[in-house]
Amino acid sequence: MPRGGIGRHGLRPPPRRFRCVTAGRDYRDVARTQWWRAAAGAWLLGMTLEYIRYRIAEPDRAEFEAACARAAVPLASAPQCRAYELSHCEEEPGSYILRIDWTSTEDHLKGFRASDAFHAFVAEVRPYVRDIEEMRHYAPTRVAGAGAGAAEDTAPNLYEWAGGAEAWERLTEAFYREVHRDDLLEPLFRHMDAHHPHYVALWLAEVFGGPEHYTEERGGFQRMADRHLGKGITEQQRRRWISLLMDAADEVGLPADPEFRSAFTGYIEWGTRLAVANSRPGAGAAGWAPVPKWGWGVAPPRRS
Repeated sequence: MPRGGIGRHGLRPPPRRFRCVTAGRDYRDVARTQWWRAAAGAWLLGMTLEYIRYRIAEPDRAEFEAACARAAVPLASAPQCRAYELSHCEEEPGSYILRIDWTSTEDHLKGFRASDAFHAFVAEVRPYVRDIEEMRHYAPTRVAGAGAGAAEDTAPNLYEWAGGAEAWERLTEAFYREVHRDDLLEPLFRHMDAHHPHYVALWLAEVFGGPEHYTEERGGFQRMADRHLGKGITEQQRRRWISLLMDAADEVGLPADPEFRSAFTGYIEWGTRLAVANSRPGAGAAGWAPVPKWGWGVAPPRRS
């Protein structure tokens, strides 16, 4: 598949030999980092990759990049657009690829193209329509992954920042002790496997950048999602679950810095809402998908 697709670790970063062009600035390093951070749950939400390949003559390249930067403004405002990137080939500088990640092909063709944003976008790039060599939609496959040289940066991930496997085990042990004492949540977990806290610790560790033990031992995302089928989890139970987990995080001494807690809470909000949806009557079994990978987002850790 095209480099820059989705693997079990999420979206793959842009190839190193392409320079990301936005408003005339070189965003190579930033784009690669943001590409990874934008990936959490991307497979679960579904997406379509549109590739538009241009062949631009040397005298027109600067204006072409400027036109694309202007066109990016209405493109970025469209709810159907999840991300975009214009790159050019280092071996053939006149060869450009505009990659747009759409929420779906239908959203692109019937939503975006019927909007004012589309007309504003086309107005900027219309002079270069004749230079298009390919314009197609691509769907990601499972055949992708991260290489050894694709490390996001030197910052510790959330798993490491929290204290590694031991910290996540302490968290889930403290949390489920309180769950069994809680009138609202106890019925949901009355017949819980004695090893359930350990399994959840494995899950959280993998989500936040730790070893993939949950996938190896328990079956990955599909196993976790299917555990919620038919549970009928209420919004009140979801909120209580979050409240008790945050109390447990304080009790066991998980990092209290705002950067960690905002990233941690962001995943918990996302994950619990997905669990509620999967627990509703009529919800079907989940298909294969990678365990989501959660990162720091826009606020990496501050080093002392």
